Amino acid sequence: MESQIIEIDGRSWQPESANAEWIAGLEAGKVLYFPHLAFEVSEAERRFLTPEARDPKARNISLDAQGKLKGAAGDELAQRELAAMIGRFRAQAQTLVDAILPRYSDALRLAPTSYRPMQVETRIQSVRADDRRMHFDAFPTRPTHGERILRVFTNVNPEGVPRVWRIGEPFETVARRFLPRAKPYVRWQAKVLHALHVTKSLRSEYDHLMGQLHDGMKADADYQRNGGQVTMPFPPGCVWICYADQAAHAVMSGQYMMEQTFHLPVAQQYDPESSPLAILTRLTGRKLV
Repeated sequence: MESQIIEIDGRSWQPESANAEWIAGLEAGKVLYFPHLAFEVSEAERRFLTPEARDPKARNISLDAQGKLKGAAGDELAQRELAAMIGRFRAQAQTLVDAILPRYSDALRLAPTSYRPMQVETRIQSVRADDRRMHFDAFPTRPTHGERILRVFTNVNPEGVPRVWRIGEPFETVARRFLPRAKPYVRWQAKVLHALHVTKSLRSEYDHLMGQLHDGMKADADYQRNGGQVTMPFPPGCVWICYADQAAHAVMSGQYMMEQTFHLPVAQQYDPESSPLAILTRLTGRKLV
């Protein structure tokens, strides 16, 4: 299997220029890996590197686009300082993306920034929700209509423990395997789901197919075991970037990770024809949004 990881020896959150190879690789579903690019946690902030930083009722801690912190425990001062740490990562992630993907800058839509202090391998989840199974990101209640899901990750584990991923085959390879199994899209069902507020907008055929790929991949035990893949341990002090709707991945283990999501209209890509929407449109031979 062709390598799906591009290693970049960058040490600054603001590289001097964009690199065509990085851009093409990212938009083809590869992972950009910066092994020497660290997010610095101050000595005072290390007290947040504990599961107790999270409200037990919340899955993760997040900072929304307006700067509101959600899912955190602690008093007002602690929450304010934790929000500042997460906000600093957001700013650095945005600086990095602006530097290496300058065409995106005016079109990116900022999503909440996530801090995940819990241990991945202790989660008990259904097959469909279990991100330890190989998948593409697709959200049943939040149709994207082809809008891209770009994510920047960093491992801040204070004990040297890596964030272990499995990274799979190119999007089109996986789509050709699972698309024939997909249930047909039924527009009236999509309208009912929207009318009942199950989905936040009308689910397009693209969103339906992405959901079918997501669920089909996770439910196929043979594919999970034997599909083309590599195991990649992301150590503390590194950053990695990928289109999570295009890079087949599974999160196997790790603790203390920060993540910034951006959304991008397909038309603003350097090569829109490399997007999942374009690939699925070609494979099905019809308009999907």
